Amino acid sequence: MARVVFLGTPQAAIPTLRRLDESHDVGLVVTQPDRPKGRSRRPTPPPVKGAAVNKGLHVEQPSNRLELKAAIQGHGPFDVGVVVAYGRIISPEVLEAPRHGILNVHFSLLPRWRGAAPVARALMAGDTMTGVTIIKLDEGLDTGPVLTAQMIDIPEDDDAGTLTGRLADLGARLLINVLPSYLSGDLQPVSQSDEGVTYANKIGREDRPIDPNSDTDSVIATVRALAPSPAATLRIDGDLHKIHTARVTDIQVSPGTWMAIDGRPVVGFHDGAVELIALQPPGRNAQSGRDWVNGRHSERGVVG
Repeated sequence: MARVVFLGTPQAAIPTLRRLDESHDVGLVVTQPDRPKGRSRRPTPPPVKGAAVNKGLHVEQPSNRLELKAAIQGHGPFDVGVVVAYGRIISPEVLEAPRHGILNVHFSLLPRWRGAAPVARALMAGDTMTGVTIIKLDEGLDTGPVLTAQMIDIPEDDDAGTLTGRLADLGARLLINVLPSYLSGDLQPVSQSDEGVTYANKIGREDRPIDPNSDTDSVIATVRALAPSPAATLRIDGDLHKIHTARVTDIQVSPGTWMAIDGRPVVGFHDGAVELIALQPPGRNAQSGRDWVNGRHSERGVVG
């Protein structure tokens, strides 16, 4: 049974942590510090911390590279490290601390979408397939050699939340299947190809606004890529709304305007129209498009 140090932060990292805890000795879980959240700004632990504490695992939350190095060295030695969406660059000395290095469960088919936001960027680009790649981390940005990879299709109704959930489950299975062969030396990682490299930059504020001059395919891609959080945004009658779900419709609406059609909000763009299935007005909870229309004083307006 291998002794493992696990590094991860969001909900998507939990399936791998659970699988490792069932089959190996997880000697340490490393996650990000608690962060202020919500209107109260109360410090909230990351999902991985809660899962690890519930399992009785030791948790460290370093705030910088030196603290990370000290945490791993202080609880070692480890046979291998596993990273799933940890959210912090790992220094070379930490990469070399476990006897067999550190493996990364990455939610894309590398070398496509190296970086922080592979799921969102795949959806924004309109990709119809993606997958999970298990690599051995090196000093580059997701450039390490590959142990294994598996592809999945991206259905049209997937958003970042649902797709990430499926990739998280797939990644956990892949890692557990490949780990014994890697640790025994029967499986040697293979260098990544230099062809087809793309970068998945972190999602920023500039990625969220929906351009009223955009085409409908781009609008839907943006909504899917940013749902459920942080969500794409659209200014409707001067107020900035979060758009959680949308779909292209054959209904004709003038570009730059919205209309209530059969009780549903439809927004016009230059090449067609998009129905807003679920949206969130400022300072309120998310609601259906029909409920939003019912709360309006008019059945038409402007966007942008």
